[in-house]
Amino acid sequence: MKHDGHTHTEFCPHGNVEDTELLIQEAIKQGFQKYSITEHAPLPEHIEKKAAGDSIIWTTAAMALNDVDNYFKKMATLRKKYASDIVIHIGFELDYFADYEDWTRDFLAEYGPQTDDNILSVHFLEGLGGLRGIDYSFEEYKTGVTDYLGSFEQAQNLYYQTVLRSLEADLGPWKPTRLGHISLCQKFEKSFNESIGYSTQNEALVQDLLMQVQKQKYSLDLNTAGFYKQGYQQSYPQPWITQKAAALGIPLVYGSDTHSLADIGRGYPQIAQWL
Repeated sequence: MKHDGHTHTEFCPHGNVEDTELLIQEAIKQGFQKYSITEHAPLPEHIEKKAAGDSIIWTTAAMALNDVDNYFKKMATLRKKYASDIVIHIGFELDYFADYEDWTRDFLAEYGPQTDDNILSVHFLEGLGGLRGIDYSFEEYKTGVTDYLGSFEQAQNLYYQTVLRSLEADLGPWKPTRLGHISLCQKFEKSFNESIGYSTQNEALVQDLLMQVQKQKYSLDLNTAGFYKQGYQQSYPQPWITQKAAALGIPLVYGSDTHSLADIGRGYPQIAQWL
């Protein structure tokens, strides 16, 4: 079935996402038979104690906790309305924070029963002054993470270590079983003057991650948003990682990472061979 497994809604505070009903209608027009609504889950309580960098990164990263009930109510209404046209799944794109596993486990225990498809992602790393966003801007990533750690290679290593830790974390029975855009740390690679390939150590780390994904029977978000990022212009994960994942039999789920009507179905033909 033609499935978009990673989409966002008007509840997302970054970007200008149109009404979700319009997105669903466009997905139906494009022949999608399954559509997963995976809005950014609220950030952990008290995370401002560790938040660093530009404050707008944090104020716009995810929906507010007091929006969650309205989110579920609206998406359930749309699922029922379009049930004869498309299968709609409802869930979250959940951020992993090592220091907030207890909060995340409690959040999933409360809201997980209302979900049927979720993504686990890493958008933040330990950096200068605390947690820093890695996909907001080149300047933020460079100043807050790569310069702080000493190199792009070290930032890359920390990112994949964090993704691996998210895979191994005990977040309870409602923990997502799909990892989101696992090469997000490469988003601004073309803006760096240094080598931005993978060292032997980091290639081995990626391989270890993929082996654990296979062992735990997880799937991967094959996210096409990267094709449209000027500093990257590839899928997440990159083709060489996608090839390794496919060789291991890891399920790959197309994700448009839709944040606007124009994003629906983008990049699907480029990655269809892996689905």
